[in-house]
Amino acid sequence: MNIRPARSTDISAICDIYNRGIESGTGTFETQLRTPSQIESWLQEQGAFPLLIAELDDAVAGFARLSEYRTRPCYRGIAEFSVYLDLHAQGKGVGTQLVSQLLESAKICGFHKVIARIFTFNAASRALCKKLGFREVGIYERHGQLAGKWLDVVVVERLLHHH
Repeated sequence: MNIRPARSTDISAICDIYNRGIESGTGTFETQLRTPSQIESWLQEQGAFPLLIAELDDAVAGFARLSEYRTRPCYRGIAEFSVYLDLHAQGKGVGTQLVSQLLESAKICGFHKVIARIFTFNAASRALCKKLGFREVGIYERHGQLAGKWLDVVVVERLLHHH
């Protein structure tokens, strides 16, 4: 397995993996499928917000990215992360390696904390975060609607630098 920054040649694979995550209804409140041009905008943010991919058997097996947590200046040191895996890559340690490397990239970029919001029923993502030292802060109840149902999310955080 190889973890590296995403390149323009990865856009189609990233788009496919993300769209399958949208269609699954287990990883995001998003419902509109993404286009490659929308994914390309993530690449243009890579200086501030890393986008990493995992290669397994010479194919993109998953990606992890940082994004802006909030626009207010007081939150500049905090990033939100997401990770999506191709079905064939699940359960093989790909997510662990991707997020571990993303956390290292977050430190290099100057972030002091990384957070995520995870559906409470997404046991795999919750287990991954626990394994990597994230703390479950609490649950936002009925935080967003998906397929006409209000869903809860658990907020996780990991401090990167202890001062």
